[in-house]
Amino acid sequence: MSAPAKVITGIRTVSVPVNDQDQALRFFVDTLGFTVVRDMPIPTGRWIELAPGSDDVVVTLDQATGDVTRGSIIIRFTTDDAAAAHAALTDAGVDTDDIIAWPGVPPMFAFRDPDGNTFSITEP
Repeated sequence: MSAPAKVITGIRTVSVPVNDQDQALRFFVDTLGFTVVRDMPIPTGRWIELAPGSDDVVVTLDQATGDVTRGSIIIRFTTDDAAAAHAALTDAGVDTDDIIAWPGVPPMFAFRDPDGNTFSITEP
């Protein structure tokens, strides 16, 4: 049996379910500093793509439906300085957890968007 061809070569998009796309867009752009890659109407509503840094991976803000649960997403964003990122988000009124600083593990903390989706920010 030969080795399988590489079918998956990376991650392009991570989708986040949101109740209000305008509110979510303001949060991700104005509070988190994301860049709008694409914001356009589609037959089912609106397609919004955002880049947290480079556009190697983008985040989409998908209109949530009743059968989609919001909450723990577990996307780990990166930052050069977890303490500075934590202070900036806390000062902006974002719901943040304390910074975790375990020996041998990069500093990290969790935060929530206005829809209650949970994310993490970690130093590389």
